[in-house]
Amino acid sequence: MASKTPSAPGDGAGPGVTLSAEEHADYRRMRRAAAVRHRKTRYAGASLLLLVALLLSPLAVVAAWVDDTVTDTGRYVQTVAPLAKEPAVQAVVTDRLTARVVSNVDVGAVTAALSKALANSGAPPAVVDRSSALAGPLRAALTNTVHGIVQRVVASDAFAQAWEGANRRAHAGVVGMLTGDESRAVRAKGDTVTLDLGTVVDQVKQSLADRGFEKATAIPTPDRQITLFETAKLSKAQDAVRLLDVMGAWLPVITIAFAALAVWTAPAHRTMLLITASGVGVMMVVLLVGLAVVRRVYLGSVPDSVLPPDAAAVVYDTFVRFLRNSARTLLVVSVITALAAYLYGPSRVARKVRSLAGRGTGTAGRALRDAGLDTGGTGRWLDGHRAWTTGAVIGFGALALVLWNYPTVGAVVLVVGLVVVVLVVLAVLAAATGRADRVAAASRADR
Repeated sequence: MASKTPSAPGDGAGPGVTLSAEEHADYRRMRRAAAVRHRKTRYAGASLLLLVALLLSPLAVVAAWVDDTVTDTGRYVQTVAPLAKEPAVQAVVTDRLTARVVSNVDVGAVTAALSKALANSGAPPAVVDRSSALAGPLRAALTNTVHGIVQRVVASDAFAQAWEGANRRAHAGVVGMLTGDESRAVRAKGDTVTLDLGTVVDQVKQSLADRGFEKATAIPTPDRQITLFETAKLSKAQDAVRLLDVMGAWLPVITIAFAALAVWTAPAHRTMLLITASGVGVMMVVLLVGLAVVRRVYLGSVPDSVLPPDAAAVVYDTFVRFLRNSARTLLVVSVITALAAYLYGPSRVARKVRSLAGRGTGTAGRALRDAGLDTGGTGRWLDGHRAWTTGAVIGFGALALVLWNYPTVGAVVLVVGLVVVVLVVLAVLAAATGRADRVAAASRADR
């Protein structure tokens, strides 16, 4: 028995070609094979795009941090300002300034002058000989006095203000450190990164001089610097940061584009969105683990004589805290996106959740209607355009996060909470329309 199959463009057969049953079966089999090949090709392309997006996602977060945090003066000052209030950093500054001030006081000359004065005054030889033993107590007393003065200055609000002002003026120094520029306040020389305290040291010196310690003005220029990092990997890190700084504005956009193309290319968009969100979440966990590993490497590379472990830890944690926050925020966004994609799926749990939500909003809507609040035409419109209203609310929520300057985990939770509240309110209003109106709307939808 022969069948007459209408041809489609590109089938290679003329219109109204009559096929035998065997030819028709072969034709259908080839069409199915072509559809399977097309589907496999789309999955392969989507998988490749997804792989690129996942590999780029940690680099994109780091690049955005370098571009937005390091190159923005306000963001940079916000990053380093807490260091002035950290006890470990204050202790390093206090100890080093105290040691330098005391080293400029010749305690030996003071005791020698005292011995000579005692001898000239006819003091007993035993007294003159023992006067040299006063060098140790005198140095200890001087150290304690200077340390107390310096500590009060460093712990004051004036120090914090001077620290913030110095860092604001020297903001370009961070870029200099990352790019190897030697003309900045934060300098990278060889394998060592130092911070020039500048105005802060000048203020401490003046405060000491005002209290009668004129020797404080003799603190030389090298003592205005504190070593922040010392690592043999600095040059390699600088090369990587230079590349990330160039790509900072584009790498996040490119990564998002690859992820969006992966979702769009895949035959099952919802499933690919679930996989993409889960993959990005995993990569953010990898980034956070990587930051923890780098922290251990950094702390192990800084000698105690350069920077005490507690101060080194504070410096590292302070500098990368916004990078950590970005990774955590993106992790939360990924988890929420994956959860939403799952709940829109056909699984038993997802169907049950949607059913419970529908019954809850329906009950609330009917209660409002019975109480006299009939939404009428507005309710009918909301009921007939649920997909559009849901998409618009979710889209506005995503836009709010995109436009939010440096969103945190709290900001994400707030926006998601507002989106859920708005969706619930719209569902309740849609369910509050009259029964006759709902039946008419359903009848029109069926037609």
